[in-house]
Amino acid sequence: MTAVLIVGGNGFLGSHLVDRLVADGHEVAVFDRYSTGRPRYDAAGVRATVGDLADIAALGAAMLGVQEVYHFVSPSTPATAVADPLVDVRIGLPHSVALLQAAVDAGVSRVVYASSGGAIYGDQPVPAFRETDPPAPVSPYAIGKLAVEGYLRYFRRTHGLDTIALRIANPYSHRQEGMRGQGLIAIALHAAQRGTPLSVFGDGSMVRDYVHADDVVATMAAMVGRPHQHEVYNLGSGHGVSVAALLALIERVTGVGLQTVRLEVPPTFVQRSVLDITRVVTEYGIRPTRELDEGIGEIWARLEGSAR
Repeated sequence: MTAVLIVGGNGFLGSHLVDRLVADGHEVAVFDRYSTGRPRYDAAGVRATVGDLADIAALGAAMLGVQEVYHFVSPSTPATAVADPLVDVRIGLPHSVALLQAAVDAGVSRVVYASSGGAIYGDQPVPAFRETDPPAPVSPYAIGKLAVEGYLRYFRRTHGLDTIALRIANPYSHRQEGMRGQGLIAIALHAAQRGTPLSVFGDGSMVRDYVHADDVVATMAAMVGRPHQHEVYNLGSGHGVSVAALLALIERVTGVGLQTVRLEVPPTFVQRSVLDITRVVTEYGIRPTRELDEGIGEIWARLEGSAR
């Protein structure tokens, strides 16, 4: 059993990791603002601390007795960072550096950072990005993520803190709030449920790597308490799907015709982002198993059930 603190553990992906690690028998604590007013995870026996990442004293106290820390908090999304390109410089980067220092001070052995696989490589003409490909971010969001990865290396070199950067593709599942403007699958399903127009950037030819949250946290769970060979891992499905093909799939699964409004593609959006997951599959033996239509169908069933 490993004692784990999940910073941002009441968010979309963090809450799924909470449920998985508790099910696996680990001792799990969560540090989060709990802005929803209640836990989004289902697991019982979780030690919860309500706090903001800016409160380093509270964060440091939550780290006491913890062996591994998972850092899921980000002050921006790819969309919101364009409106305020300084937000990650003012908030995201200094708070992440303070978190790393707090981990050292608390005697934490490992920090795992949720980075970006969908944006950090930028626009490069390759079928699927490998971890050895040079990062070339073109958005403030991804630039901020890469800067934090640099500080992971710094703390590893200067303090001996074990760190891992997980470059995550486009995760999806229930608990992803489509109204927040991030996660095309969630946004499209909520539009289908409400019968509202769906904004689509470009002609639908943009390609993304969509991976179910259960597959992401299954890989993370396999890493807990185990040694690792690399500092960076891609987490995705390994397959690309165009926006047009994704929306056609959603229409088939839901039986609802989507009303789409085409918008100009923002300059910070990349045309194609697919991750090569050979490294993590080879090392940990965990391969994504959830098919896209199955995962979308599960979310749709939940939405329809909640509407009744």
